[in-house]
Amino acid sequence: MIATEFVQPVREAELPRRDFLRNSALLALPATLALTGIPLDAAAAVYSPPRRARGTTTVNVRNWGARGNGTNDDTTAFQAAVNALPSGGGTVYVPNGNYVIDPTRNVRLRSKMHLQLASGATLIAKRNSAERAYVLMAYRVSDVEISGGRIIGDRDNHLGTKGEWGHGIMIRGANRVTIRDMHISKCWGDGVSIGGAELVNAPTIGSDDVVIANIVATGNRRQGLTIGRSRNVKVYDSEFSDTNGVAPECGIDIEPDAADRGTADSVLIENCLMRNNKGNGILIYKRVTSVTMKDCTIEHNGGYGVYTVGPIGGYIARNKIQHNYYGGVNFRSETKSYQVSGNYFRNNNTRFFGLRKKPKPVKAMKGIVSGNSGTGTQIQRSPDCVNLDITTNFYSNN
Repeated sequence: MIATEFVQPVREAELPRRDFLRNSALLALPATLALTGIPLDAAAAVYSPPRRARGTTTVNVRNWGARGNGTNDDTTAFQAAVNALPSGGGTVYVPNGNYVIDPTRNVRLRSKMHLQLASGATLIAKRNSAERAYVLMAYRVSDVEISGGRIIGDRDNHLGTKGEWGHGIMIRGANRVTIRDMHISKCWGDGVSIGGAELVNAPTIGSDDVVIANIVATGNRRQGLTIGRSRNVKVYDSEFSDTNGVAPECGIDIEPDAADRGTADSVLIENCLMRNNKGNGILIYKRVTSVTMKDCTIEHNGGYGVYTVGPIGGYIARNKIQHNYYGGVNFRSETKSYQVSGNYFRNNNTRFFGLRKKPKPVKAMKGIVSGNSGTGTQIQRSPDCVNLDITTNFYSNN
């Protein structure tokens, strides 16, 4: 091991930030809605996530013993590189290669640091039988950035049968965290999980100011993204797809764990793709306030496009919601104060209607609708939901 610092002259934005949008259905959304006559803002620009505060020192994991050969366990080397940063923090650079990381030990990130993976760098979860195991852990830290490369979990060769908490990235009780330009797949649990840090005989500490931008979380077992106890979470320009294996199996699940662990408050999901998840595209479940989702495509999910259970305050606007098995949006269990405007609903409730590829001219409808046939399958609600403002959406069952 060479215990020296290595300064790598790499650019902050090594991955092209528009690649994800070029390869998704999102770019077609403004044109689709324009045909319906819905007034649109200018096409959504690719979001530039905030740079977090940190020092200028850069260390290379190779100089701390990481081999990146796909067989050697590089967990200790990664942790040594993280620990080698000075008190002011800096960047840990991961060159191209396949790095085996033991999720039962995980790489613990520190405050004021950037874990920067080259575009050809992959973190591979070492096979394990643990119910709880995480490739990267950000626990009670601040000003952290994770970018580039890939994380591949062990769901295809996991040694156990129990548990649902084998996550790619675990964030607990952390502030000012950015995750960007990454591909995260095949995790035993979630691609990314955000929540609170539980303490003994003290209140749980929630996460605050977490930004996710330009990531793909696909083929994970429980969720693409879980948002638990937290505030000010923003998700931009990202894909959450093909989740399957253990419930809820959603693209995004906004769900604090229990009543005594606080709430999820102020969540923004913008210009994202939720597709082919076995459960709902987006689940918003209890003790959740102020969720905005706009300019997203939510399609071909095995549940509803959006399913709510008791949240308060939300805005669903200018989304394309289509081909979902049970319906477009379902408000349940005292959901309160939601506005649904300017969305394009098409061919939802495919369990009854089947998958229809050629839409007929879209007809405008106003107000909330309910039922199990006709256009009533697009938006549903239970009688105990109040203050739902649903206007100027466009519907087609073809």
